[in-house]
Amino acid sequence: MEVFLARQPIFDIHQNVFGYELLHRSSRSGGYNAADGDLASMQLIGNTLMSFGPDKVLNGRVGLINFTRELLVSGYAHLLPADSFIVEVLESVEPDTEVIAACRELRRRGYRLALDDFIPTPKLEPLIGLAHIIKVDFLQTPAPDRRALVRRHAPAGILMLAEKVETAEDFAAARREGFVYFQGYFFARPVILESKDIPPFKLNLLRLLAEVNRPECDFWRLEQLLKPEVTLCYRLLRYVNSAAFTTLSAVTSIHQATIFLGERRLRKWLTMAALPALASDKPAELVELSVMRARLCEALAAPAGLAGRSQDLFLMGMFSLLDAMIGRPLEELLDELGLPDDIRRVLLDKGSAEGGPADVYRIVLASESSDWQSLSGAASRLNIPANRVFELFVESAAWCAEIFDLRHQPDVVHS
Repeated sequence: MEVFLARQPIFDIHQNVFGYELLHRSSRSGGYNAADGDLASMQLIGNTLMSFGPDKVLNGRVGLINFTRELLVSGYAHLLPADSFIVEVLESVEPDTEVIAACRELRRRGYRLALDDFIPTPKLEPLIGLAHIIKVDFLQTPAPDRRALVRRHAPAGILMLAEKVETAEDFAAARREGFVYFQGYFFARPVILESKDIPPFKLNLLRLLAEVNRPECDFWRLEQLLKPEVTLCYRLLRYVNSAAFTTLSAVTSIHQATIFLGERRLRKWLTMAALPALASDKPAELVELSVMRARLCEALAAPAGLAGRSQDLFLMGMFSLLDAMIGRPLEELLDELGLPDDIRRVLLDKGSAEGGPADVYRIVLASESSDWQSLSGAASRLNIPANRVFELFVESAAWCAEIFDLRHQPDVVHS
């Protein structure tokens, strides 16, 4: 599944890149459906955080993302790391009580705010007092009005940004008028970025959405619903292990990730990640095979004397086919996940790694290809009877069959 976004650089007065405005795109050609601004913004946030990752999109700069009224008052901006993103309030957003309260809360949490396509009116005064950046349409705003805006707001510490700077003459004029940031075709047009994602499993997404939106969410059940979702597990671990978060150690399990995010942020993250994915095609056989591997790896943990590492082994199986599903090198993908070093070696060494996890992985691969000699050797080293391996294989296959049974209706209604 291909995903896209566009970014347009924003320059400072010395023509160094200050940051990027990030824009929703639905195709390689740059097209997008602007009919649903809420969904477009949600998809943009989701693609930035999860499909691409903030580190790759921003290159150490800041990102500006447009926010509709609904996304502002719903608190979706809280998913973004405050030091890496600026919340851009669209000119169409009415500054009512809820919007102003949401913006104040963002300021309290350390977020920076930008006002887009600014036209001064008395009702905007509360937002002006909260803004760090004011963006002025250079083409639509006459020069005297531009100079007046700079004279009024720059002394208060607000940074003035001239957008739609089309020519060298526009840039020179904007500098003379006191603008400090510049954006427009004179510098660069938006560039389309492209990545690949794994289509998640729709029915399980419905179950997950139903659970995450219950008033009293069962986080144990939520964790179980997450486990079969290759896409969401991959995205979640990459999200919490990105440079945008400061952690003492890598977050290496789904359980740790849910605790790290906390209930409120996890609910919003999962809703944002799952809703747009419901429009995707059902998963390929590779997804089912990776889930089967994950389950069997997890089931083998206790017999192999690795009960304390069952989650590591589950993720080892889950991510073993990421390169085939996404079309990117496995080493590059694993770099983003923070997996333990021995698990990473097992997945990259393709059979040459040693130790308990490596033999668990050998058993799983041998069971798929009916390589009884390799299976017997690895099981013997782990002191697991061959018949016990067969039992666990059958149990894991039954679990996966239930997960992927398209005839099984999702329990999406809760009283």
